[in-house]
Formats: sequence, structure tokens, C-alpha cells
Amino acid sequence: MTGFLDNVLTGLALGAVYALVALGFVTIFKASGVLNFAHGSLLLLGGYLTAILHDDLGFAGALAVAVLVTAAVAGAMDRLLLQRGEQDPRTAHVQTIVTIGVDIVLVTDLARRIGGDLLSLGDPWGDAVTSLGPLTVADSRLAAIAVSALAIAAAFALFRFTPWGLSLRAAAEDAEAAALMGVRLTRIRTVAWCLAGGLAALAAVFLAAFPAPGLERTTGQIALKAFPAAILGGMASPAGALAGSLLIGLTEALVAGYQTELHVLGEGFGDVAPYAVMVLVLLVRPTGLFAAKGATRV
Repeated sequence: MTGFLDNVLTGLALGAVYALVALGFVTIFKASGVLNFAHGSLLLLGGYLTAILHDDLGFAGALAVAVLVTAAVAGAMDRLLLQRGEQDPRTAHVQTIVTIGVDIVLVTDLARRIGGDLLSLGDPWGDAVTSLGPLTVADSRLAAIAVSALAIAAAFALFRFTPWGLSLRAAAEDAEAAALMGVRLTRIRTVAWCLAGGLAALAAVFLAAFPAPGLERTTGQIALKAFPAAILGGMASPAGALAGSLLIGLTEALVAGYQTELHVLGEGFGDVAPYAVMVLVLLVRPTGLFAAKGATRV
């Protein structure tokens, strides 16, 4: 029973971090209709900046700078590269392809800088652990749950209670009508990209923290595990991204924890379990668990 509870807590911590990344995918998609395949490289950028700055600025200062710079890079990428052409929802697939090119450029440069090193982000939790009854939990995992919960709650408050959030929801519902009502679509989507970049930089801290060995050049690839979470919940549903992330995190942790019993599925099945869950769910709900049902002409 203790092992099961430990796996569940690990899954919740993973899911909370994946939710930060998945929420970025969903926010960008709602604002621009673009699947941002450069999200992993933005996450790696945020982690790299935190790693090289924490000695001079301290962890909090380095993280703040990393979040702001990564948000600015994401916003600039949208404004300078993706919005230069005709703003037509039918061309969103072209902009999606552009993000693949940006990802290759960023990852190549960051991988060259990191090399084969494992970079410490200087987080204050280190390898400390806390006893919760029969469980021994890494402080980094407890911090991941707490910080992610606060960040996600703040993001949901932005969506629900601010003029920008109202404009974002209006633009996602009908961009043309929103523009006619005075919504500045260009500004709305740029802010959405900035928000997503900042959340990715924050997620990097916990993906590189103990029990992970540190930040490495492949850390950005972990962001791809949050992609099934966004798909599961429905690409236009922030609540779905949260639910999908928790489901993916729990699935990955439980499969890894019971790998011996599941050896028939192959070694390392935990790495592909999120995608297997995504396929199974989409067979039943092709639009995702929380996607709104659209009207169908019959």
C-alpha cells in the first residue's frame, strides 16, 4: 500500500508540472490556432537561463529573469515570425511548421552550450526529503505540486476575471466577430504566447530538480509528454489540460512503479504509456475529454 501511495504522489507531482506545459500548449492554440512544437526548446531555454544565472542572482532572481526572458522570446517569436504573414485561421498549419524550424534552431544552439554537462538550477530543495506518515517524499515534489497549483490558479484567474481573458475566450469562439467588436487579436495572441513561455520556464525547474540529476540537453523533450495531456483534454480546454496532465502523470508513475508486474509490456513502457493512453482515449472521444461539442449539420 505504501508503494502505491508513493507512486500516486509521484504521479501527482509529475502531472502538476506537465499541467504547466500543457496549459501553454492550450493557451497558444486558443489564441492562434497554432500547435507550438517549439515549446520544449522554450522550456530548455528557461532552465538554461536559471542554471547559468543562479550563482550571481540567487535562485529566485535567476528564475524570475528566466521566466521573463523566456516569455519575451516566445512573444517575439510569435510577433516577428508567425504574425508577419496573412492572419487567416486556414494558414495556422503553416505557422505550426514554422515552430518546428524554430525548435530545431533553439535546441541545436542550447544543446551546443550545455554539451554533455548536467546543470544544477540551484533550487533550494536540493535532495531534501520529508516524511509524511509511512511515506518519504522529496521536497522538490511537494514544491512542484504547491507552486504548480498556485501558477495554474493564477492562470485560470487570468482567463476568467481579466479583460484579456475575456478577449481570449471571445477570440477563440469567433475571431472575426471579436475583431469587429474591437478585440485586438494581435495583442491577445502575443500575450498568450508570453504566458505560455513563462509557464514553460517555470516547469523546467521541477523537471530538472531532484530526483532528476539536473538539466541536460534532452530535458526539453520531456515537454512532449505534456502534449498528449493537452490532446486528451481537448486543445481548447484549459481545464481539460489540467485533467489530462494529472491522468498522464499518474499513468506514467504507476506504470513505472509496477514495471516488474508489467514486464510483459516491455521494459521502459512507462515512457510510452502517456501516448498509449492518448490513443485509447481518442478512440472513444476523438475531440478530447473536455472538448465542446460543435453543431453538426444533418
